[in-house]
Amino acid sequence: MIGIELARRLRAAGLAWEPTEGDRFVLPDRDLDGRVFTISEMVVEVRRGPVGTLIAFNGTTEWALDAIEQAETVWLPREHQLRELLGEALLSLARLDDGWRCTARIGDELREFEHANAADAYGEALLSVLEHR
Repeated sequence: MIGIELARRLRAAGLAWEPTEGDRFVLPDRDLDGRVFTISEMVVEVRRGPVGTLIAFNGTTEWALDAIEQAETVWLPREHQLRELLGEALLSLARLDDGWRCTARIGDELREFEHANAADAYGEALLSVLEHR
């Protein structure tokens, strides 16, 4: 998962988000910065009881926050979504001793983006693509 600050920078650079099941997001500035939420049609939770472990399927979860405007969220794109968004700009991803190197075409230039995890390397490359437009 990419870091929240990189996700904010991607949003500021114009990355559009059409929320779909499985997408993850955070709610900044609500004392929930450490919580990552996942869009799901059904909530599944594990309950421990006297007869053992139950996997409970719930249609909704009671919470003080019933709904929030999308503009108040920060999307945390997954690695495969970042690859798709990079499209033809993505040339390669290589494993390094201490992380990953993403090579992308930014305009007429080849650029390399290194990070400890592949998602952030893709994210930095996508940010550069968006800023170049």
